[in-house]
Amino acid sequence: MWSSPPSLLSSPLPSSAILFSKKPASLRAVSTSTVRVRAVVAAAAASAAAAAPVFAARVRPSAAEVARTVVELAPSGTLSVVGPDGWPLGIGARFVADAAGAPALCLATTGVSAPDAPSSFHVEFPQSGARTPQCTMLGALTKPTDESVLKKLSTRWERKFGEEINQDLLYLISVERVLHMEDFNEDGMWVVPSEYNSAEPDPLRNFAENIVEEFNSKHAEDVHRIYNIYVESDLQVADVKMIWVDRLGFDLHVHSGNGVFAVRIPFSREVSDEKGVKSSFNMMSHHAWEVEKSYASPEFEKVQFLKKVR
Repeated sequence: MWSSPPSLLSSPLPSSAILFSKKPASLRAVSTSTVRVRAVVAAAAASAAAAAPVFAARVRPSAAEVARTVVELAPSGTLSVVGPDGWPLGIGARFVADAAGAPALCLATTGVSAPDAPSSFHVEFPQSGARTPQCTMLGALTKPTDESVLKKLSTRWERKFGEEINQDLLYLISVERVLHMEDFNEDGMWVVPSEYNSAEPDPLRNFAENIVEEFNSKHAEDVHRIYNIYVESDLQVADVKMIWVDRLGFDLHVHSGNGVFAVRIPFSREVSDEKGVKSSFNMMSHHAWEVEKSYASPEFEKVQFLKKVR
């Protein structure tokens, strides 16, 4: 049994294995008011919640890692600064992230690129049209002058967008605070800046979307079977969709007459590439088939909590 607090991220992701009601989003460092309700047997909820912090660390990336992944994948974001007239101004900007995750923006708008101006930069990355992890970084807008820094940023820009960048238009945000949100209408989590800087973006990020699309279109029956066997629930399920995958597991959205529920299913071991993802998924699918046909007994601990997302 396992659950996790609604730390935002994963991700790649929604907090797995918990069921709680909607409430207005609030900004907080750690959730203390999440209501956990077991999907099947309420008597085991207390022990599962107590064990959650240890297990959650092994089944999903940290909030810092998810934030780094979102920043790496998002092609653009919204820069917000206070203009000379005192009015807050938000503009869209394309960007790349440096080695520590600090966004480097291309800014050509007059009056926005004031040196050392306090600012925020908001980015988001939709996942399968079902969830939109977000990250907002607060810091000072600075103009890089070091030639080696500019060269590295230019290389990253060309790799990401396939074009050269005018270095005179590059500005960096020195990340001083990081707010991560799992999705719209979800609670926010403040990520320690040092943890954000040292975190690694997920190694599957550049092909995760294609894998999810392939599994949903070509292996929908296997996705549904894995849910039926690996998750203990009494929901009357109409459809099951994979929405994201990362090195530690994948997230499903379960559609039923009671709403849409998110559930996290971990891999038996960490994966690092596309071959590893497909190998792990195939093994899980085959084992689920064997259990379904009563040819084998389950060799895993079933997921027993779901989170209602709408």
